[in-house]
Amino acid sequence: MNEEPDVQTCGVAEITPDVDEPLTVGQVATLTGLSAHTLRWYERVGLLEGVARDRSGNRQYTHIDLRRLTLLMRLRATGMPVSEMVRYAELLRAGAHTGLERAELLEAHRDRVLSHIADLHRDLDVINSKIAGYRRAQPPAVSA
Repeated sequence: MNEEPDVQTCGVAEITPDVDEPLTVGQVATLTGLSAHTLRWYERVGLLEGVARDRSGNRQYTHIDLRRLTLLMRLRATGMPVSEMVRYAELLRAGAHTGLERAELLEAHRDRVLSHIADLHRDLDVINSKIAGYRRAQPPAVSA
């Protein structure tokens, strides 16, 4: 993968702190709220690639790994299927010439997220309407 940070995360703002020393899988699990099992699984399925290992074979996550993970967490939190996340990672590894395809993949996901947000706003309007109806139906409080 290209090691330019902005290419790796496409400018996603950081939610992880700058790290000077590599972090262990346990430290990253604590920092992100993901389990160590999930972090290892992300590597196995190709979402995270090239996490360095120490002499004992323990994972050593760098700042760039954390930036990649930040993007993956945001994609997953917004409902992107893992298969699409894997496709995105494959395109990223394939190089800069896949930029348009990556953009199209993210645009399609963005459109689904916007549709979901619109659905949630509609549902929230119904809930707010019900609350307002219940509030109007209550007799006024009597003050002493």
